[in-house]
Amino acid sequence: MSDNYTGLIAVRGGSQRIKNKNIRDFCGTSLLEIKIKQAMTCPLIDSVVVSSDCDEMIDLARKIGAKTHKREPFFCSNDVPMNLVYEHLANSIDCKNVVYLHVTSPLLKDKTLINCIETYNKKKDEGYDSLATVETVKKYLWYENEAINYNPNKHPRSQDLPGYYALNFAVNIISSENMIKNKNILGRNFYPFILDETESIDVDNMFDFEIAKFYYEKVNGLFER
Repeated sequence: MSDNYTGLIAVRGGSQRIKNKNIRDFCGTSLLEIKIKQAMTCPLIDSVVVSSDCDEMIDLARKIGAKTHKREPFFCSNDVPMNLVYEHLANSIDCKNVVYLHVTSPLLKDKTLINCIETYNKKKDEGYDSLATVETVKKYLWYENEAINYNPNKHPRSQDLPGYYALNFAVNIISSENMIKNKNILGRNFYPFILDETESIDVDNMFDFEIAKFYYEKVNGLFER
């Protein structure tokens, strides 16, 4: 099955919470290298593009064999709205469907990535215009001193709470046309692809980084290196 799927990995040099997060040592490799290699070995992805303002990340991508897109500093700044970044990226690559992959999801399984693409390919014929990985949230949620997903006077068990979806951005799949039109990696009617807790781990700070390293080593049998 091939419908012109391009794996797009967007990274920038200015990581605020974790210095050099994308290329710092992560179990003998790096978050960026893990994601590039995963995308390049996926049989359903036709090409892989790494977009960055960082020469070191661009060089790493080229050495591994990915295509590269040198992004202008404006589109990597802290001030630019992500909607403009998404539009710019989609306009900068030539493809039909974008498989947008975040390096901050190192626990995503290869078979899950394949399943996501296969699912998107089926669901787009059912009226869905995109796919987004999510995790199910079943917690007692409050906002402005009010419960928003349960009645405190009839306190339910946690397993009986409604299942809210939280976007984890491990994988987003959308046509290039819709990415430009919506200026987003989410369409107007996305299919929620549920991941378990481990695959949903998103590296945002040093605590996440260390947790991800622990599970990555465990999953890949690296404890006795």
